[in-house]
Amino acid sequence: MAGLLYLLVAVIAPIGIMYVPGKLIVHNDATATADNIRASESLFRIGIASELVGATLMAFVVLQLFWLFKPVNEKLAWLMLVLGALLSIPMSFLSTINELAALVLARGGDFLSAFTTAELDSLSYLFLRLHSKTLQVAQIFWGLWLFPFGMLVMRSGFIPRFFGLLLFIAGVGYLTDAVVSLLLPQHVEAVGQITFVMIFGELPIILWLLIWGARERPAVAPAG
Repeated sequence: MAGLLYLLVAVIAPIGIMYVPGKLIVHNDATATADNIRASESLFRIGIASELVGATLMAFVVLQLFWLFKPVNEKLAWLMLVLGALLSIPMSFLSTINELAALVLARGGDFLSAFTTAELDSLSYLFLRLHSKTLQVAQIFWGLWLFPFGMLVMRSGFIPRFFGLLLFIAGVGYLTDAVVSLLLPQHVEAVGQITFVMIFGELPIILWLLIWGARERPAVAPAG
């Protein structure tokens, strides 16, 4: 179940986080971006829905993993739950409010008649930028939760330790990307080429959980 839900998150969430922005948002061009949203409102709404569904499913993923790994180390399991669900997921939900505000402004309306179209387009683009910045902050926790998750995998005895190492690498990738985006935005593209590959370290554990599941621990022979 954890593997299936995790796979759904990996498929659904990028629609709103990567695909839709790539199709509709024109960098530093508020008018063109607003025109794209007005012309493809359904696609924009699908992107918002995908983020909400992805965040909801992720809550259940972390909960399933919590119950799976709690017998391994309860403190690490709780840390994984807090970082992976209680902190990052509310931020993901809140970030979609910025997208909804951008949509309202791009569509306009009688109650916004005090603003010119250019002003509405600029405000809409501002909220899209706020959405992006909120996700960058949430990305810090997307990376942090993978460290207790990786430690639990390595200590479990029923999942190969190598997958824990890959989770560490993915966690470093998320954190590096978030920190560079927030503090050194001029280097985002160069660093992003490396961190993008590192983040793929999260995928193998999804396939393992889905296809093979968790191996049972070998029984310990009684003493004497």
